[in-house]
Amino acid sequence: MKKIRTGLFGLGHLGKTHLKLIKELCNERDDAELTGVFDTDTEKNNSISAENNLEINNSAEELISKINAAIIVTPTSSHFDIAMKCIENKVNTFIEKPVTETTEQAEKLVSASSGKNLKIQIGHIERFNPAILALDNYRIAPMFIETHRLSQFNPRGTDVSVIQDLMIHDIDIILNLVKSKVKKIDASGVAIITDKIDIANARIQFENGCVANITASRISMNKMRKMRLFQMYAYISIDFLKNTSEVFRLSDGKSPGGGDEKAIALAEFPQGDNILKLFYEMPPVKEVNSMKYEQNKFFDSIALDAEPLVTLEDGLQALEVANEIISIIENQGK
Repeated sequence: MKKIRTGLFGLGHLGKTHLKLIKELCNERDDAELTGVFDTDTEKNNSISAENNLEINNSAEELISKINAAIIVTPTSSHFDIAMKCIENKVNTFIEKPVTETTEQAEKLVSASSGKNLKIQIGHIERFNPAILALDNYRIAPMFIETHRLSQFNPRGTDVSVIQDLMIHDIDIILNLVKSKVKKIDASGVAIITDKIDIANARIQFENGCVANITASRISMNKMRKMRLFQMYAYISIDFLKNTSEVFRLSDGKSPGGGDEKAIALAEFPQGDNILKLFYEMPPVKEVNSMKYEQNKFFDSIALDAEPLVTLEDGLQALEVANEIISIIENQGK
């Protein structure tokens, strides 16, 4: 196939991290190259272009005309305009989360990209966290989920609420794991430091009976990014900060259940004529850089003509739930 000519939009803190990893991937892959960058900050745009021996682009449109793959890491407010221009010019596009500010904007992107065979991936990076990847061989069918995503205050990201900034990570993972329609949402939250919601809790009920209780805060003293899954015969704990998962599961004793030879039998429970054993497992994790891994998978989707692991529709679905939570909280305030 032809070269994946990549353009990066946005050279802030996160954009510079993306830039470093894109350069690494382009050195590792024969099919990809960094074609150019663009930022509305002229000084930053020109200096970073020069540092990387890249031709200076004076507008987003100028860069779009040179590429067939875009990575958008600009403020959320500009995602829609840049992504739409990319789609109209048949450019495969990676968009950092949240996909857009409004669900209407995301729906327009879905409509505009329909039938174009473009690869559009949304940057829900926790899908690529080693703790989640370690669970690939397990059957996940949760009936109750509890998450806590707490962070110390950082001015970056405060252009959106804590729901779109932090909680949306857990919303995306939960929607992907439960695979059922949302039935009802209850939520509460308040603005503490910014003029947007800084701490929030949401309870999501799904049509299949699963319930998710989600808490997010960006005014915590300590960081925490944990998810707990409860399902028939199993309890799974995921720590996104430590990149580890733990599995407690009941089995008939003939096999640990997850295929892990290192599973530890903790106890036995009689059940009728059978004896169930409680096993503890810590699935081995892949040593991967999650951001680099998601970029590489985006390039793979283009090279292999495959569906991205986090689709535009996934991004829209997570945004719909996030914005519904925001709407519920704001209406309570009124």
